[in-house]
Amino acid sequence: IDHFGNRRLRTVGELIQNQIRVGMSRMERVVRERMTTQDVEAITPQTLINIRPVVAAIKEFFGTSQLSQFMDQNNPLSGLTHKRRLLALGPGGLSRERAGLEVRDVHPSHYGRMCPIETPEGPNIGLIGSLSVYARVNPFGFIETPYRKVVDGV
Repeated sequence: IDHFGNRRLRTVGELIQNQIRVGMSRMERVVRERMTTQDVEAITPQTLINIRPVVAAIKEFFGTSQLSQFMDQNNPLSGLTHKRRLLALGPGGLSRERAGLEVRDVHPSHYGRMCPIETPEGPNIGLIGSLSVYARVNPFGFIETPYRKVVDGV
């Protein structure tokens, strides 16, 4: 369960893309409704399209989502660390109350992918971590890290 091969990372871009998709579907519904009610000769793109549902969906994400935070800007290093933060909390994840000790422990698959030291103290211990130095997220949402193949001990 705790193996990183079984966990997929949802990046900020993917989360915002989902919110824009929700806003676009709302906007599409409004456009379809207006197309049925208005006269065909008098229709212009300006009368059909209203961007407010898309803007509202984006504002909703940044204003009320558990995953949206103000960036820590005390110094450049804290800002960089905040950008590389990994959360197991939030929608589609765990809650602080339901997360057991096994989920919070360091798993061997975390080696080179997630820093085992940099985690907050208190109720979030082990649920919030940081991406390690050479780790990166591939297009499928899995964390990759460079390695050197060892053949016959060399």
